[in-house]
Amino acid sequence: MHANNQARHEVERARLLADVRDLLGILRREPNELLPFDWIKHLGPQGEHQLGLQTIPVEQITGSVDRYREFDRHYLPKEKHLDERWIGVRSAQLEGKELPPIQVYKVGDLYFVKDGNHRVSVARRQGQKYIDAYVIELNVTVPPEEHDTLKDLIIKGEYAHFLRETNLDRIVPDHSEILFTTPGRYDSLIEHIRTRQYFLDRKPERAGLPPVTWEEAVESWYKRLYCRIVENIEKHDVMFRFPGRTEADLYLWIMDHRYFLTTQEGHDIGSEEATKDFRAHYAPPLYKRLGQRVQLLLKGQLDPLT
Repeated sequence: MHANNQARHEVERARLLADVRDLLGILRREPNELLPFDWIKHLGPQGEHQLGLQTIPVEQITGSVDRYREFDRHYLPKEKHLDERWIGVRSAQLEGKELPPIQVYKVGDLYFVKDGNHRVSVARRQGQKYIDAYVIELNVTVPPEEHDTLKDLIIKGEYAHFLRETNLDRIVPDHSEILFTTPGRYDSLIEHIRTRQYFLDRKPERAGLPPVTWEEAVESWYKRLYCRIVENIEKHDVMFRFPGRTEADLYLWIMDHRYFLTTQEGHDIGSEEATKDFRAHYAPPLYKRLGQRVQLLLKGQLDPLT
């Protein structure tokens, strides 16, 4: 009876803390929900395999298959009508009873609960570091991260498709991550590679040689176009003037600007001049940049030292 009363008191405090975290999430404009497992389909999993019984870190359990609305991002319970389930698990724990392993899907380094959400909630509330689980791992090219939004996962899924189309991760194994902040951008990169292949084929020095392969075009595009613009972005400190954007975002903008300037001038002005001109004419005003940086800092999406 004592264990049941203690568990009831604990679940009430846990729900109160969940309400507080919901309010803080609204004020900070940060999500406070578990990741729905259904979102993982956007990553385009290439199959799954059983890993069997393992001991997994509780803090890396960040999503649920079908109970993601009943707990917050910290696995605090949110629904009063489910208190009895929570109380039952916690009471059994207090009485020294052994709880069965949970069941989870593993995606990258994150786990999504298939069965055992209340056991995870109790474990998380008690500061438990590890929990036994039967694990099914999904094979994804680009893994998710704890604070990913639906938009982030859609973009990562597009990136995974881009890597499968280009074989960039095989051709240049140590390539830098190419992620956008907006969906629908990777088709433009594919077109850049095709254009690169076309012009490489027509260089005078290739006369009599076999056509340029797709793999050669991908490597040339990455090393001679993409990396060169990224180097110019770093050299001229362009990222600092576009808070919240990525190198991939700026690459596409600068390439479009280069085409515009080349058409205007009647000759190719080169990637460095295009980068400098874009920085000079399109960086947001100082007051907007400061506002953007403050918002990103509050959301924990920006290193205060950058």
